[in-house]
Amino acid sequence: MNFLNLISEAYAMGPAPQGTAQGDPIMSLIASILPLVLIVVVFYFLLIRPQQKRAKEHRQMLENLKKGDKVITVGGIYGVVESVNPNTVVLKIAENVKVKFSKQSVAALRPPTDED
Repeated sequence: MNFLNLISEAYAMGPAPQGTAQGDPIMSLIASILPLVLIVVVFYFLLIRPQQKRAKEHRQMLENLKKGDKVITVGGIYGVVESVNPNTVVLKIAENVKVKFSKQSVAALRPPTDED
């Protein structure tokens, strides 16, 4: 068999017959889009939804801050809430040392078992 015979045999095969071999175009569209939809759903449930839940919990914690709460700031400063304003909070971090922070800089409430 030589090279010219192989080429002529390849041309003789031609394209696949229409109908059953090609399948339904709508099904092929669904089959190509389905993996993308599954990836979006997985990202939503593994990344987006938990982040939204944490943000909601943090927002509620900031709204419920009151005088005497022991907190930790995003910078790692431990303090006790002296006063709460709409956008700021004053923390007592040592004797006679009070510092004014943005409310958003309060990271979390300290657990009651945390030492002073």
